[in-house]
Amino acid sequence: MTLLNKDMTLCISLSARPSNNGTRFHNFLYEELGLNWIYKAFAPTDLGQAIAGVRGLGIRGCAISMPYKEDVIALVDRMDPSATAIDSVNTIVNDDGVLTAYNTDYSAIAQLIESNSLDPSASVLLLGSGGMAKATAAAFRDAGFTRVTIAARNEERGRSLADLYGFAWIPDAAEATADIIVNITPIGMAGGADEHALAFSEQQIAAASVVFDVVALPAETPLIAAGRAAGKTVVTGAEVATLQALEQFVLYTGIRPSAEQVRAAEEFMRAQ
Repeated sequence: MTLLNKDMTLCISLSARPSNNGTRFHNFLYEELGLNWIYKAFAPTDLGQAIAGVRGLGIRGCAISMPYKEDVIALVDRMDPSATAIDSVNTIVNDDGVLTAYNTDYSAIAQLIESNSLDPSASVLLLGSGGMAKATAAAFRDAGFTRVTIAARNEERGRSLADLYGFAWIPDAAEATADIIVNITPIGMAGGADEHALAFSEQQIAAASVVFDVVALPAETPLIAAGRAAGKTVVTGAEVATLQALEQFVLYTGIRPSAEQVRAAEEFMRAQ
C-alpha cells in the first residue's frame, strides 16, 4: 500500500451525498498501476470555495456529482465540447491552475444503450431534469430514439430539457408507461430520504421491457431489484459509474487501464 507523502497527486469528488464508488475505483487503479496518487470524496459546504481549493491547491482532478453539475459551469475556465453540448459537467481537470470541464456521463450512457442493444423504436420515459438528465437525454437522442418523454415536476426545467432534444414533457410520471423507464433522480439513493422508495410503480415496471437506474449507490437500488424480480432487462447506475469513472481516470492520468484491471477495480468498488 502506498503511504501518504508530500509528492502525492490528489484527485477528489464533490457531491451532496458522497459514496465510496469513485474512491474505491480510482484508488484501486492507482495502487494497481503503481501511481503515487490518492482520491478522496467530499461533500462541500460551499461549491465556489471548493472549486477555488481545486485551483489553489493544485488538485489534479475533480469529479462533480448531483446537484452541482450545472452550477459548476460558472466556476471553470474552459468547457470541453462534451460538457458544452449538454451544459453539464461531471469532471474537471486542472492543468497548472486552468480548470477544464468535461462530461463523461454522456459517453457512459451511450455505451450502455449500445451494449444492451436498446431498440431506438422503443418508447422511453425519463424521470428527472437535472444535469445527469441532460446527459441521458442527449445520449438517447443521439442513439436515434424519438419517442421520449421527460417527466419532471419543475415545469421550466422539464420543458426546457424536452424542447432542447425535441422530446415531450409531462409534470408527473405516475400515470405514464414506456418500453424503457429511466430514473435520473435521487430516489432510491442510499442515505437519502427516499432510499427505500421506488422511482416507478410496480405497474410501470411491469409494462416496461427495460429498467434503467442511474443511481449508483447502492448497486442494487429498489428499482433495479424490482426490475430483476419482474424479469426485465436492467441497466444499473453502478455500470454507469464504472464507465464514466474509467474515462475520468484516463483524463486525470493519461493512462488507460487494461480491461482486466478495470474489471478488477469494478469488483473492488462493488464489494464495499
